[in-house]
Amino acid sequence: MSDSDSKSKLLQALEADKKGQWDEAHQIVQSMEEKDAYWIHAYLHRKEPDISNASYWYRRAEKSLPDTPLDQEWQAIYDAIA
Repeated sequence: MSDSDSKSKLLQALEADKKGQWDEAHQIVQSMEEKDAYWIHAYLHRKEPDISNASYWYRRAEKSLPDTPLDQEWQAIYDAIA
């Protein structure tokens, strides 16, 4: 997958989550093998909430479990990818 295809899929997952389509967002990132996908995956499980699963994905993304509100984390992820 090219970098632009990957970026497009990551942003698609974030937009799906923003529309309340958690399952669609999860399905997109679940099939991807890269740190930004792991970060979104972690965020989605934090939102679920399934903190133990989220913690696993944050470690894979090389991120710490944040203590910020979910909307702030969503924006941080979006800004980092876009």
